[in-house]
Amino acid sequence: MTIPALEARTLLNGLVMGESPRWWNGRLWVCDWGARELLTVDMAGCRETIVAVDALPFCIDPRPDDRLLISAAGQVLLLAPHRQLKSHADLSSLSDKPWNEIVVVASGKGRGNAYVNNIGFDFPHGEVTTGIIALVTPDGAARQVADGVAFPNGMAITPDGETLILAESYGQCLTAFDIMPDGGLSNRRIWAEVDGHPDGICLDAEGAVWYADVPGRRCVRVAEGGAVLARVDVDRGCFSCALGGPDGTTLFIVAADWRGPQGMGQPSRTGVVLTARAPAPAAARSYG
Repeated sequence: MTIPALEARTLLNGLVMGESPRWWNGRLWVCDWGARELLTVDMAGCRETIVAVDALPFCIDPRPDDRLLISAAGQVLLLAPHRQLKSHADLSSLSDKPWNEIVVVASGKGRGNAYVNNIGFDFPHGEVTTGIIALVTPDGAARQVADGVAFPNGMAITPDGETLILAESYGQCLTAFDIMPDGGLSNRRIWAEVDGHPDGICLDAEGAVWYADVPGRRCVRVAEGGAVLARVDVDRGCFSCALGGPDGTTLFIVAADWRGPQGMGQPSRTGVVLTARAPAPAAARSYG
């Protein structure tokens, strides 16, 4: 079977290291970890800096009330009106190691709950160990709901709000959990083993997952079970991806030259936002 290779085009240049892209309110929102800023870019490639975020890493996802949550430096912050950052939840009692990706439940009984993962060690120089996932409820309460995950990275939640899919970068797999009525996670299982190191992910309307792969310099679309459905090969490391655009079929990829962990945060502006035409639109995300 021939795996379709999609063509990528450049939408935006000049980032340091983009991460955690989200299509929201008609624009792509991107965390530039190297520049320590949250920015947006529209389909014409016009960018706007929204707010400075003095943290590395920091990640974003919108809530059902159309406000943005930001995971940063052991806190979950809320982007308030007038672009102010307000404290929403404190994660420091759960771990003092780096907190990474965040995802919010858009529908179902857990609507408004957020999940944040923690890599579990001081990357890149600490002794490697496994990380955890925490639940943050709409009132700001936080508790651990999973452990033993091998460098947890991108996360996605199915449109019914019943399943969380996690990229385990060091496990070279996508892992699924059932979301319990109280927000806990159960029935952990391998959703797909992959030939690479999955970083950021997104879910499409056909139930497939796109994952970004930094050392592989690519984004790959896989079905549950691991069958490869499509790929986008580029000339630099792919850190994350998101589906969006006017009809949901634009695959946005944030990529940059990767010189190893020692180069993180250095001011080399090789970061780009790329686009490719995806075979299926983004999974429905209902806030109704």
